[in-house]
Amino acid sequence: MARHSKLQKQVLALYRQFLRAGQDKPGFIPRIRDEFRENARIKKTDVMHIEYLYRRGQRQLEQLKDVHTKQLGSFSKPGHKS
Repeated sequence: MARHSKLQKQVLALYRQFLRAGQDKPGFIPRIRDEFRENARIKKTDVMHIEYLYRRGQRQLEQLKDVHTKQLGSFSKPGHKS
């Protein structure tokens, strides 16, 4: 089994924290899993992007832990108009 880098371990720990924080909020777990699966496609060599997403994830986790949080916001790419 391959050893994980420090950044990979941090991302995995963040994922586990998200899953724990989302247990008490209905509908959050599938959204969390989808988001992490989507970002798992990022190349391991794209460290700057991974670190950016990690910091963004930490901020979102703090929001999720807030007892008043009822839903997660998201940013979507604008559609192309023909």
